Amino acid sequence: QFVESGGGLVQAGGSLRLSCESSDWMFSVRSAGWYRQAPGKERELVAGISAGAASPNYADSVKGRFTISRDNAKKTMYLQMGSLKPEDTAAYYCNYLTPGTQGSWGRGTQVTVSS
Repeated sequence: QFVESGGGLVQAGGSLRLSCESSDWMFSVRSAGWYRQAPGKERELVAGISAGAASPNYADSVKGRFTISRDNAKKTMYLQMGSLKPEDTAAYYCNYLTPGTQGSWGRGTQVTVSS
């Protein structure tokens, strides 16, 4: 349902742009978000965006550094990450925000930030 890409190894202070492609015809009418999971930690919501791309919201830890966006015509969502920190190292996933609408989790894309 979701295929994430764009991760990689980057030095602290660097930038990456993640992409999430959906095969779900409902994508354009559902709120969605980016999640991440670091080794030994629970998955957390990093950023969310409504179906109409209004009022994005962010975890305090990434506010001011990450920007979420979406292109419903392409059924694709993006996460522009800047000023990356080692603590941003994690596997990043995308999915819907509402638990009852979430599909299966994709493989994610690994982001590794070196100090």
